Amino acid sequence: MTDDKPKISVIIPIYNVEKYLRRCLDSMLSQTFTDWQAICVNDGSPDNCGEILSEYAGRDGRFKIVNKENGGLSDARNAGMRVADGDFILFLDSDDFIHPQTLEIAHKYIVQNNADVFLFGYDEKSHRKLLRLMRSEVDVSGCVPGALNRKYNIDGVRVHKIKNLLFHCTERNRTVRVLHPVRRHCFPVLALYRRDFISDLPFVRGIIYEDFVWWSLLILRRPKTVMTKLPLYFYMPNPTSILNASRALRVVKSLCDGIGIVYDAYSVNATGRELKHYMREFLWPFTFIAMQHARQITDEKDRAIVADNLKKLYSAGVFDNPPNRRARRYLGRIRDFINN
Repeated sequence: MTDDKPKISVIIPIYNVEKYLRRCLDSMLSQTFTDWQAICVNDGSPDNCGEILSEYAGRDGRFKIVNKENGGLSDARNAGMRVADGDFILFLDSDDFIHPQTLEIAHKYIVQNNADVFLFGYDEKSHRKLLRLMRSEVDVSGCVPGALNRKYNIDGVRVHKIKNLLFHCTERNRTVRVLHPVRRHCFPVLALYRRDFISDLPFVRGIIYEDFVWWSLLILRRPKTVMTKLPLYFYMPNPTSILNASRALRVVKSLCDGIGIVYDAYSVNATGRELKHYMREFLWPFTFIAMQHARQITDEKDRAIVADNLKKLYSAGVFDNPPNRRARRYLGRIRDFINN
């Protein structure tokens, strides 16, 4: 790698986010760590995102624009990965933004510990507040949380070295069987990754909940991990996002596809203890989500499609050995759905 290559490549998929995009790109310009490139993947956005990107690229050569036909979030991230030059990768969604010290802190500690992954948190307090406002039909597109102005002592950041990341992870909101510090939910954006560690791990195209699949396969690789709880990421509610706007059938089909992919991988590559933890903390929680959406489907043809997807997973043994009372209850619902 030549000296003119950036240390960090930030991959930003962009589609129909003109209300939020400037805030996202401004958070890159405010970074105290300056050796970065922002790969802005214009995924065929129909609004004015293209013009905004051209403006920023004209102002700062670190913004690199990739224009492509619309292919979805996974396809856009994969396109960004193919042209990333940095030693490290950070994913940033275009309706979100990051703290000015994010790259500086993440780079310092991933290098200092020779880690594959550096994990950080997001500002949950502001996210909850903005979500309440959004549900009250208040426009939150221009909101900037006060936590964005915090100044951190770079050398005094408390970090934790993680031996096996899987046992620190969960999709459940409450659990007593996960090691501290706990990393909740499958958010690829809350991390800096060594590029060589993830370069052969693409996001699955054509599904939603793609983060669930990618994150599950990542932690199965047992990365050397360093983690801080600092809220360096600002996750903004967006009522027009892909997930919020998706129909129930697409959600269920995507989750069934994802569950099948991940179960196959864990059945082959995980130890018995790892598989048991993963099933309890991830696979069954996503099964609950799938069944909750399945109950919303009333069209007979759509229900038949869901039943077929569930039957394939059931026959493969995915739902064997439910780990708790709730899982056993949902197993009964799965059987009823398949038989009816």
